[in-house]
Amino acid sequence: MIRYKRPDKKNALSLVEAAKRDLNFTLTIKVSEDSGSTIVRNIHNSFRMLGDALLIYKGIEPKDHITSIKELLKLNVSTLRPINLVDSIRKLRHNINYYGYSPKLNEVEDAVSIAKTCFGPLYEEVKKIISIK
Repeated sequence: MIRYKRPDKKNALSLVEAAKRDLNFTLTIKVSEDSGSTIVRNIHNSFRMLGDALLIYKGIEPKDHITSIKELLKLNVSTLRPINLVDSIRKLRHNINYYGYSPKLNEVEDAVSIAKTCFGPLYEEVKKIISIK
């Protein structure tokens, strides 16, 4: 069930900028076994915030992480890696949070690579959509 609200452009733009700030900080963290879970969670959260921003801009209350990520996957954006890989980060984060999974270094490095190649174009497109009007 979708819950509609009044569209909130200001809140949406604020979320977009917070997502960028958080991701920029996260990418400064040294990848290690100790930092892996935090890095994956933060990367996922930055992508989720972009999706939330789109939903809030449309007047839809985000109900879960899947809805937010799916909103991003609808965008027609050119990236060096497929955008649908963002959903793999969501799944990895889910396993970390709910099953106590400890990501392997290559999984964390892959999440970082996805963030570096996909976040920028998605950020620009989301910001462009929200800034219209």
